[in-house]
Amino acid sequence: MRSVQQKQDRSRKTHHMHNSSIFFSAVPKNYQHVLSLVFAVNEVNENPNILSNITLGFQIYDSYCDAKMTYQNTLNLISHHRKTIPNYKCEIRILNCMTNFFKHQITYSSLTPAVSKKDPISSLYQMAPSEEHQYTGIVQLLLYFQWKWVGIFVTADDKGETFVKKLTSQLSQNGICIAVTERMVTNRGFDDTGLIEKCQNMAESLSKTNVNVFVVNADKNTKTGLQWLLLIGRMMSMSPINKVWVMTADWDFSSEPYHKDLDIQNFHGALSFAIHSSEVKGFHPFLLNLNPHSEADGFIRLFWQQAFGCQFLDVETEEEFCTGEEKLESLPGAFFEMQMTSQSYSIYNAVYAVAHALHAMLAPRTKQGEMVLDGKEAVKLGIMKLHILSLNILFNNSAGDTVFFNEKRELEGGFDIINWVTFPNKSFLRVKVGKLDPQAPLGSDFSIDEKIITWHQSFNQVGPSCSYSRQRKEGEPFCCYDCTPCPEGNISNQTDMDNCFQCQEDQYPNQERNHCISKKENFLSYESPLGISLALLALAFSATTALVFGIFIKHQNTPIVKANNRNLTYTLLISLLLCFLCSLLFIGRPQLLTCNLRQTAFGIIFSVAVSSVLAKTLTVVLAFMATKPGSKMRKWVGTRFSTSIVLGCASIQASICIVWLCTDPPFPDLDMHSLPEEVIVECNEGSANMFYSVLGYMGLLALVSFVVAFFARKLPDTFNEAKFITFSMLVFCSVWLSFVPSYLSTKGKYIVAVEIFSILASSAGILGCIFSPKCYIIVFKPELNSKEQLKKRNK
Repeated sequence: MRSVQQKQDRSRKTHHMHNSSIFFSAVPKNYQHVLSLVFAVNEVNENPNILSNITLGFQIYDSYCDAKMTYQNTLNLISHHRKTIPNYKCEIRILNCMTNFFKHQITYSSLTPAVSKKDPISSLYQMAPSEEHQYTGIVQLLLYFQWKWVGIFVTADDKGETFVKKLTSQLSQNGICIAVTERMVTNRGFDDTGLIEKCQNMAESLSKTNVNVFVVNADKNTKTGLQWLLLIGRMMSMSPINKVWVMTADWDFSSEPYHKDLDIQNFHGALSFAIHSSEVKGFHPFLLNLNPHSEADGFIRLFWQQAFGCQFLDVETEEEFCTGEEKLESLPGAFFEMQMTSQSYSIYNAVYAVAHALHAMLAPRTKQGEMVLDGKEAVKLGIMKLHILSLNILFNNSAGDTVFFNEKRELEGGFDIINWVTFPNKSFLRVKVGKLDPQAPLGSDFSIDEKIITWHQSFNQVGPSCSYSRQRKEGEPFCCYDCTPCPEGNISNQTDMDNCFQCQEDQYPNQERNHCISKKENFLSYESPLGISLALLALAFSATTALVFGIFIKHQNTPIVKANNRNLTYTLLISLLLCFLCSLLFIGRPQLLTCNLRQTAFGIIFSVAVSSVLAKTLTVVLAFMATKPGSKMRKWVGTRFSTSIVLGCASIQASICIVWLCTDPPFPDLDMHSLPEEVIVECNEGSANMFYSVLGYMGLLALVSFVVAFFARKLPDTFNEAKFITFSMLVFCSVWLSFVPSYLSTKGKYIVAVEIFSILASSAGILGCIFSPKCYIIVFKPELNSKEQLKKRNK
């Protein structure tokens, strides 16, 4: 803004816009920037609370897209007369020129790297938040969607390299890999054959890469270059370049007149950052009331002709004539938007920032509401004071946003996250899906609503990653790795993990090795088919034993029962019945009581059974030896001898069991490691030596019984049970010799099943071999159960 005048005639026009046929020839959409300036100045001039009796005005100079003209017009702007001040036409940057002449400068977009390093006394203000906030926002956005395999697209210049350097540093710190960096050369014309070839190669590279997400430093050159690359890709019938583009705050669909045919569908679903903006009341009606025939606006006719492709009547042309009734809202968004863009919003705020600073500076110099100094005198008071006041201004604009600068003369504000939704008719929608607010508390500074985001149809959010873990390649960047599965027993609950970890003892990895599953308990239960089968089998043998016992009780006075020592027979049957029932202690979840009882109880009871068999055999042998004349064995024949044998042998086993229970008893235990997917709930035998001592003692009794019965097998048939005892002991030894290797080779519930089977088989062997012949005679051949038959058989 150039002039500050007394607000005496509000109808006086203070807008000075140098007419240029080139200004909008490049980007017609930039006309909204001018309109936002005009709109803001008009609001200030019509507001009695700001700069009362002072009228703001402005001058606009065109750079003509040429560096020389930029310098020339800059000097024209800082000169009070039409004569240009000498010695400043070349080789001195605009910023220094303006600073030397104490001109207040405000930029409404982010700065180039060179200009962003402002001198402390510089008068340059930036109506955009710090670039560092934008880098942070990009990283947070990528992390939110777990995009850790991305590309970067920049121009091959200093600004592009600075962007790559700064962003790469932050991405690497957060584990995001830059898979590819594309640098677009745009400083030469498209008649350059080498440039065209480079563009073709770059378009082919974009088409073939498996990177789904690209971060674009969206300055003017990058936007144009990227659009041309996508056009070249379609012209060369390459695979569609369907990516998600993450753009910086400079991004906008702004087309040049000769870009009308460029397709924007490739940017459907793109995400971009934008300087935070809000809806400004009155701006939309202001645009609707624009009149292309207005003489106050030196740009509107040029814009109108470029935007609608027509000419006014005073111009000789073969094109269609402009009527002035054309509707701005009918223009594609790439040419003009009816909604205030973020850059126009920054210009709007910049006008108010200057107005508030001038108001604060000039207010003390007024008398009774009248200005006592003209513009020149205000300058003489010291523009430096204006800089100080600008740095400290804080106000709320008409949209309700608070505007103020930080110590670096940057706008203290945030960014909006925009989702771009495009349509086939080249129109589009800006959808605000999130925001970045650096002033918010940590954790609340970044927010996004994923549900309202529109993605490109062919976009897959899942990038290339390792399902399990990865191993970095030696000598390569951190993101170069080989995918390796986790070792057995380890998992990786996230993709691209550098190290796997083990599950807890009571858990195991699933098949994909990405999470842990709780192990099931493994024990022989009454609900399992195997447990039910063994329990029924034990009950069946118990019932059979009880039936045999009943038969012998019923026929206890018959010769065959009397001849086989009834008391030992009853003891043997009762001990066999208890052995069958003992096997039920092995079924079910192990408890402390059952663990203590099942091995010891079985050992003692089965020892009684084998001792009874041994006593029966020895009784028969002694009975025959006592029949010889003068034999001294008669005194050993009787119930006392057999009872002593049973009690003595059983007492030795009982003593072993008592020592076992007193020193190192069995107890319930959990075996976490033997089975990969199950926890074995078992009875830990405590002392393995005592356990095998019990089994060994039973084996010794069986062996002695087998040897005695073997030598007694040729005694007379009437009293001889030795053959049957021999077979029963042979079955016993065979079963328990097979038990030992089976016991050592099985795990879990099957080891219990093996032991139950051994108990049932050995007990059933004794029951069947010794009692089945007698039961057959008693039940089916009662005529043989008589003294006469016994005498005949004895002869």
